[in-house]
Amino acid sequence: MRSAMDGQVVLITGGSRGIGAALVEEFLSRGARVAATATSESGAAALSAKIAAQGRGYVLDVNDDAAMDATLAQIRGDLGAPSILINNAGITRDQLLLRMKDEDWDRVLHTNLRAVYRLSRLCVRDMIKAQYGRIISITSVVGMMGNAGQSNYAAAKAGVMGFSRALAREVAGRGVTVNCVAPGFIATDMTAALSDSQREHLLAQIPAARLGTGQDVAAAVAFLASAEAGYITGETLQVNGGLWMG
Repeated sequence: MRSAMDGQVVLITGGSRGIGAALVEEFLSRGARVAATATSESGAAALSAKIAAQGRGYVLDVNDDAAMDATLAQIRGDLGAPSILINNAGITRDQLLLRMKDEDWDRVLHTNLRAVYRLSRLCVRDMIKAQYGRIISITSVVGMMGNAGQSNYAAAKAGVMGFSRALAREVAGRGVTVNCVAPGFIATDMTAALSDSQREHLLAQIPAARLGTGQDVAAAVAFLASAEAGYITGETLQVNGGLWMG
């Protein structure tokens, strides 16, 4: 077991599946104490069973400010103040702009952008007091290159990158770094359902000629969360197999 993060408390939102599940596994393997959130009681219970002695799962709707406050207080009491925050929870509500409903725009911006601001604000005070912290937000290649039908998602993810650069300037002198990881096309249940022709079209756009994995993303996040990455802040690390090199 890699133990470079022994004793550190890592908060991972959206930790029950996909990239989030890979993040949980990665930080457990490094000896961290993990607080991982899910939107349902069953999801949180499954996380608690998986994490066992190294942490626990929590129910959290990142759109609920009161729940966010209460959950952070509970995590501090159970495990201690997070020294590493990974903003991974997010949603999509895809539609062409002319057909997009206001509620779909608002929901995506609230979940994918406002929640990052608010959770970061809740955690950063303890990090500043400790003179050490890592905030890493999962964005997307869509926030860099755009994608038809995802104007809300692209705006939110681009907003997270701008937010992170601004916050990085505010807290760099206190030993706190703020960065993003922007995945490209990652193997998920959704991509597994693609037809052979759709998959071939997708892979033709990726120089690495394969989809990414949750482990690819988790490894990049773990590096930025490490002590070795202490002189890297305000950056977006792209994990996309060469799809976007801007």
